[in-house]
Amino acid sequence: MTRMSVFNSPLLLGFDHMERVLDRVAKSATDGYPPYNIEQTGANALRITLAVAGFAREDLSVTVEENQLIVRGRQAEDNKRTYLHRGIAARQFQKSFVLAEGIEIVRAGLDNGLLHIDLRRPVPASVVRTIPIDSDASLEDGVIEPRNGAEQAR
Repeated sequence: MTRMSVFNSPLLLGFDHMERVLDRVAKSATDGYPPYNIEQTGANALRITLAVAGFAREDLSVTVEENQLIVRGRQAEDNKRTYLHRGIAARQFQKSFVLAEGIEIVRAGLDNGLLHIDLRRPVPASVVRTIPIDSDASLEDGVIEPRNGAEQAR
């Protein structure tokens, strides 16, 4: 069975990266462990909170790879205990969050079994650029001459 893609159109060139990001998001959305919240804590601030009860700080890692925030957890095996019933999850996990361009990780902290990761979206500087309007005859034939007189490959 072949997979149909929204980005399969010949009019959408160069969207391979976007398709991979959407695939990762769809794949990670199906795994519900560990549970997490995402909250807005300010105009340009977010907080991701993961419930990681039973994990020590040494058992967790928070990394940024390309445009993904990846949280991993792995507990060391405890062979000293014999469980009659084990209802508290102790499995390893990896949770990925796709970050928008420019999102910065401010800090991560562990408090009462909750891992808090604070993020900030920097406010982009407003850049206004005026484009001069030419009335050259060179625009009629589709050839645009550079303003500084440098040669360009045609």
